Amino acid sequence: MLKRERHAFIIKQINLHNKVLSSDLSIQLNVSEDTIRRDLNELSEDDKILKVHGGALSKSFHSPYLQNEIYAHQSKKAIAQKSISLLHDGMSVLTGGGTTMNELARAIPDSLKATFFTISPTVAIQLAEHPQLTVILIGGQLSKDAQVNLGSKTVSELNEIRVDLCFLGANGIDWQEGMTDSDWEVVQIKKAMIKASSKLAVISIAEKLNSVQKLKVCPAGSVSYLVTDMESSAAELQPYIDNGINVL
Repeated sequence: MLKRERHAFIIKQINLHNKVLSSDLSIQLNVSEDTIRRDLNELSEDDKILKVHGGALSKSFHSPYLQNEIYAHQSKKAIAQKSISLLHDGMSVLTGGGTTMNELARAIPDSLKATFFTISPTVAIQLAEHPQLTVILIGGQLSKDAQVNLGSKTVSELNEIRVDLCFLGANGIDWQEGMTDSDWEVVQIKKAMIKASSKLAVISIAEKLNSVQKLKVCPAGSVSYLVTDMESSAAELQPYIDNGINVL
């Protein structure tokens, strides 16, 4: 594979999954980790990615206010608009982080009266713009990579709440394997969030459908709603519907 092809592949993976590991890219591209490190250095110098220890981050995921950098921005806005239909006055909601979640927070109508818990400082700031919402930031150690609060304090606080609905972004979502991720600490937080919630809504661009990461978050049966940028009648979504997931 030519270098420009490797670079295109790397950027695609970062845009889809927000973070990639050098070791995973080495296996996927069948090249040495030294080659991957050189590729990441070049992409970082060209200001296309953010290089971190062991891999790289999407610029838009790390800096969510740079809306011109957000991958599939229109698709994420469409997902946010669909997700609004799941909200109603008086409910309690728990959210993760990420660019799609930020779009959801922006799209909430100012008339909605509800309580939102979130592990994401950036989502909390967006939610606080809405006058009728009560916003509670779940504490913990801020992950500079994931841009959410992680660790035992976060899990402890999540164990003390019970909400009507949890919104989570997906690193990987598959109708057979369920929701998966590549970060161990993030997986522990997501599991605690699901445990604290009566229902789970997974919001994801269609490109992530049928993708599987190394670590299991939850089986497909734990997902109440799947919200994507595709029409709910699309053939690709039928296996999820057949598994009892409400697809929006």
